[in-house]
Amino acid sequence: MTQSDPARPGSSGSGVESGAWAGAGAASGAAELRRTLGVGDAVVIGLGSMIGAGIFAALGPAARAAGSGLLLALGIAAVVAYCNATASARLAARYPASGGTYVYGRERLGEFWGYLAGWSFVVGKTSSCAAMALTVSTYVWPGQAHAVAVGAVVALTAVNYGGVQKSAWLTRVIVAVVLAVLASVVVVCLTSGDSDAGRLGVGASGGAGGLLQAAGLLFFAFAGYARIATLGEEVRDPARTIPRAIPLALGVALVVYAAVAVAVVSVLGPTRLRQATAPLADAVRAAGVPGLVPVVRVGAAVAALGSLLALILGVSRTTLAMARDRHLPGGLAAVHPRFRVPHRAELCVGAVVAVLAATVDVRGAIGFSSFGVLVYYAITNASAWTLASAAVSRVLPAVGLAGCLTLAFALPWVSVAVGVGVLGLGAGVYGVRRWIRAG
Repeated sequence: MTQSDPARPGSSGSGVESGAWAGAGAASGAAELRRTLGVGDAVVIGLGSMIGAGIFAALGPAARAAGSGLLLALGIAAVVAYCNATASARLAARYPASGGTYVYGRERLGEFWGYLAGWSFVVGKTSSCAAMALTVSTYVWPGQAHAVAVGAVVALTAVNYGGVQKSAWLTRVIVAVVLAVLASVVVVCLTSGDSDAGRLGVGASGGAGGLLQAAGLLFFAFAGYARIATLGEEVRDPARTIPRAIPLALGVALVVYAAVAVAVVSVLGPTRLRQATAPLADAVRAAGVPGLVPVVRVGAAVAALGSLLALILGVSRTTLAMARDRHLPGGLAAVHPRFRVPHRAELCVGAVVAVLAATVDVRGAIGFSSFGVLVYYAITNASAWTLASAAVSRVLPAVGLAGCLTLAFALPWVSVAVGVGVLGLGAGVYGVRRWIRAG
């Protein structure tokens, strides 16, 4: 592990317990964030990250890959997500600082692995932010996609700038709206005369490769629980709060996704679902309630806003952590004296995302983000593996590590190639910086 850095709040190069981490930066209070989030707030932020626009669109591509094995693929994705969530919760309770796996990899595996996790998260998720902003604009006003996307980024950056409690409040509203829309879809589909339980096949007609690819696509619907860990420096009593919040958020998301998948498949069946570009809208239309289609579109737009809000939160906190270690400009580590947020990091992330959203359409060019997230969680599980030597304590991290790597390389080859290229670029930047500093 790396040596302790006295300038980093909560830093510990010796694997100390969370109590020491929580207090290690007390002397530099101006550099610390404020712990204001309870269990409920953390669960809501996790749900806002997970129950995003992906559930409105991911079922179609997953069905094309897995065929009748869609529900089985969802189960595989859920198992890998559970292993990752458990690892994240254990690590976040021990290292309650901003940055998530960037911090865990640095402390448990060494500086390079933490840097690689942070690099894949910041670069990949910044593009995801721009893509999600454009997704919002597609639903709200397609004719002015770039302008609406920039407006969404500016508005949500302003909310985050005002303090994490304001972000949590807005996320509650968003989650409530999205859950209401999804509940309507489930009720309409399952009570429809066109619903047929016989369409819920469990075989993998797409083969083992298709099943794993579908699981990889569906996995990202669960990935938002990491946002809870990324906000570790803003959670009250993190050793208790985070291990409770992560499984709660994941459990609720799994129940919601399973219900939606069953409802949609029971109406459309695997064949029609493969061809669907807007599966939930097609499902309610096929169920005989076309009037619900505009409601589904509003739900998708609101869900995309929730994902964007959580993404900006997560990227800015990881940027803060990397800036503290000088892997990014040190000025980005500043914390606002009143709002206690990493205001420069938030403004920088918001500006970059706004420029991307205003100038390019990155929705079709972020396959590396999927690959990068799985690498990120692979490092999480590898870090959790080092927490205990008992074999029974290493089962879940081992399953999670193997699952992440398997799903990463089961993605479409273009996503894998671009993802490997982006990680290679990050490793090259790290090597050059080390060489310059050594010289």
